[in-house]
Amino acid sequence: MMKRSTFLLGLGAAFLSACGGGSKFRRYNGPEVTRILLYKGRRRLYLMNHGEVLESYRVRLGFAPRGHKRIEGDGRTPEGNYLIDRKNPNSSFHLSVGISYPNRNDVAAARALGRSPGGDIFIHGAPRPGSRANGDEDWTAGCIAVTNREIEEIFAMVNLGTPITIYP
Repeated sequence: MMKRSTFLLGLGAAFLSACGGGSKFRRYNGPEVTRILLYKGRRRLYLMNHGEVLESYRVRLGFAPRGHKRIEGDGRTPEGNYLIDRKNPNSSFHLSVGISYPNRNDVAAARALGRSPGGDIFIHGAPRPGSRANGDEDWTAGCIAVTNREIEEIFAMVNLGTPITIYP
């Protein structure tokens, strides 16, 4: 059963953000996110506390989403087990949370092809208001896109070191 999280902003209630008077930086005071699950085929991202779904989001993926990311520029979103390894509060995509792609296996597979595996895979918001991030198309270069409001929640809820498993 999914339950809605409790968010607070630095100087007031979460409704201030919806009215344009708040900050993109929220505070979260709910259960710890112990794992993130992404099901690419379903276009669903789940923030988990052990076996319980804390939040669920509809996502947009790389422009060629089928299959595991192999090389830079292929438009695929990686598959496998990674970690949340960084947060970017100054992202060009509102806010972003980094995924530890590529791992050693990803690097070796790309090098075997004489190519770079790429990198800079993030969960992020929209590049600008009204962008395709809220549409029905996959549009990123391999990242996982959500709305700006949703990345604000994710940014607040997810800690560095949180495991993320990305399924086909």
